[in-house]
Amino acid sequence: MQPFTIVRGIAAPLPAANVDTDVIMPKQFLKGIDRNGLDRGVFFDLRFLADGVPNPAFILNQAPWDHASFLITGPNFGCGSSREHAVWGLKQLGIRALIGTSFAGIFSDNCQRNGVLLIQLKESEQQEISHLVGSPENSQITIDLHAQQIHLQSGKIIGFEMDPLRKKALLEGLDAIGTTLEHTSRIRDFEALHHRLNPWLA
Repeated sequence: MQPFTIVRGIAAPLPAANVDTDVIMPKQFLKGIDRNGLDRGVFFDLRFLADGVPNPAFILNQAPWDHASFLITGPNFGCGSSREHAVWGLKQLGIRALIGTSFAGIFSDNCQRNGVLLIQLKESEQQEISHLVGSPENSQITIDLHAQQIHLQSGKIIGFEMDPLRKKALLEGLDAIGTTLEHTSRIRDFEALHHRLNPWLA
């Protein structure tokens, strides 16, 4: 999994509330047997018109936000069904972090498993960033996970809270398996003791 340390990129404002996973990744993109091509499905009904042409009114089809690395989201982003495809698609599209006031629980866990950083802020802070990055000249921000800070083009720095275990996993690029393998020696010690105490298992 790609580590997240200090990332600089374009942030796109998507302030709508209750954007569910069916909006993020419509059901017709769940039919594949692998993860390939899910980037096209992200916000498909918003990004494309009925004839398949990109919708010029949608923020992610407009420069510079068509190269966004971050999304500034509205409350309860990622609600709805638990489809992990939504996060896979966002990651394939190049989204490294989501900044908002609240995120759905299962969606949040899926982001963590796949290396997408979620940052929860106060509503006033989220609105300030969303307004600022809505201007092309201010659309670039820097997220420093080590320092837990967002650096804006205005020079302002906004701090954020982060669960220490999630932070460590993101900084080191560890998924659930990688995190578990950090305890390999303890796992082997436990297995050896367990077999000594229960020799009939062998």
